[in-house]
Amino acid sequence: MKRAPAQRRLHFVVTAGPTREYVDPVRYLSNVSSGRMGFEIAAAAAARGHRATLVAGPVKLDTPRGVERIDVESAREMLAAVRRAFVAADALVMAAAVADWRPKRRLAGKWRKKDAGGESAVLELVKNPDVLATVARRKGSRTVVAFALETGDGLRRARRKLLKKNADFIVLNDETALNAERSSVTILDRQGQAQRHVGRLKRELARRLVELVERGALDVSTLGR
Repeated sequence: MKRAPAQRRLHFVVTAGPTREYVDPVRYLSNVSSGRMGFEIAAAAAARGHRATLVAGPVKLDTPRGVERIDVESAREMLAAVRRAFVAADALVMAAAVADWRPKRRLAGKWRKKDAGGESAVLELVKNPDVLATVARRKGSRTVVAFALETGDGLRRARRKLLKKNADFIVLNDETALNAERSSVTILDRQGQAQRHVGRLKRELARRLVELVERGALDVSTLGR
């Protein structure tokens, strides 16, 4: 793979995988994200000669060669790690599937609600901090790439998220991307342009995104040519 020229060496911060929000010592809320897309992006950045810091939720993936890895579990831990890493970085790629909610109270012992009888239980949740919006708010001229996983037609929601969270690009995919080697995505920019990529290897998509950040381009129409 062709390496980026030395004068263009950038520092990428990439997030990957799910987060876990514990109910008690043995139970948690999470999702099925494998983290593969974020790991591929970090690997592609490092292969191009850039510095890559990977903030990873709990996944079973090997650290890519040349990548600095920071392991976290919860959304709040991910926010703290991203804040620290992004201070001196040039780009943030938020590929992680961060939990929106967490239990209001984490129990010190095993949750034994079933022992009280009854056929239902209520678990009170509170909202997690929005990692992307919090960090991108003060990004300045740095580049931020967001991800949005939507079922059905998510273009409208993705565009709204792109602007609301102060990102430069957003990668829209659907549930078929989870735990898969290939993905079909639409990359949107702030000018309303979009480029569709169907059935591409995540490794290939990762290279495209790294090149997009390198160029600082606002036009995604050349991707995939």
